[in-house]
Order: sequence, then structure tokens, then C-alpha cells
Amino acid sequence: MPDLPSIFPLTPTVIGIAADHGGFELKQFLVDRLREDGYQLIDFGDEHPKPDDDYPDYIVPLARAVSSGEVERGVAICGSGVGASVVANKIPGVRASLIHESFSAHQGVEDDDLNMICFGGLVIGHALAWELLQTFLAARFSGAERHRRRLAKIADLENFAPPPL
Repeated sequence: MPDLPSIFPLTPTVIGIAADHGGFELKQFLVDRLREDGYQLIDFGDEHPKPDDDYPDYIVPLARAVSSGEVERGVAICGSGVGASVVANKIPGVRASLIHESFSAHQGVEDDDLNMICFGGLVIGHALAWELLQTFLAARFSGAERHRRRLAKIADLENFAPPPL
């Protein structure tokens, strides 16, 4: 396996972000903060809050961009964060988690190579979300053999085709 720290920049530079109406306000706050900090940002929408929009319409394109490497890390936001996490993890190669505390924001990357963070725009404050996002973006996958072994088992699940009924 390659030495991960030599391949990846110390801080990801291309970040993708997406939200439905429930996460729109938090997304706009984080977009402003990320741009202020010099990140290259791809905003997958929604561009305007629409009460009847559906989070998969925004989260799936973001998750596909994470999976393909178009963006280095993703930020997915819906009202609770649960739906964003569920749909993001349906895309092979995406490891997304709903995060509301600091330990998981870095440990998820260090041990599980988390590449998307999910927030509940209606349940987390702006300051805490920004702090957790900074922690997530600063964290690096450890590359430890036990973590690689576990991630290989997860990848095997993504490639598993259930037998026909």
C-alpha cells in the first residue's frame, strides 16, 4: 500500500457541499466560512430553499463526486442529517456519517477513512458545525493495517450482488 501522507495534501482543497431545504441555512453559513478559509468549493445545491425538495436530489450527486474523486471530501446536510447519511452511503466508495461531536469528527477519518460528514441543519448550531467540519477536514486516515483490513471488508460488501429471488 502507498504511504498515504505522501499522496494526499495535508488539508483537502476541493470540498463538495449539498443540502435540501432543512439544511439550506447551515449550508450557506458553511459555504461562506469555507470560502473565507480558501477552500475550492463545489456547491451541489440546493441554490434556493424549496420546502418540497428532496435531499437525494442533492446528496447523491455530491456522493458520486466524492466517490469519483472530483471532490476530496463532502459535506451533506438535511434537516436531521439522517437521510443525508443514509443516501450517501448507498454510493460505493462513500463513507459518510452523521456527526455531532468532536471525537467522531476526527476518529471517523483516522480509523474509517470517512470521506463525507453529515449534519442535521435543524439540530446543530452553526458554530458547532463549523468546529466539527474543521476537525473533519484536518483529520487524516492512519493507514494502519487493521483499518485497511476492515475497509476491505466494507468494500467487499459494496461489490456483493445478492442472489436473484
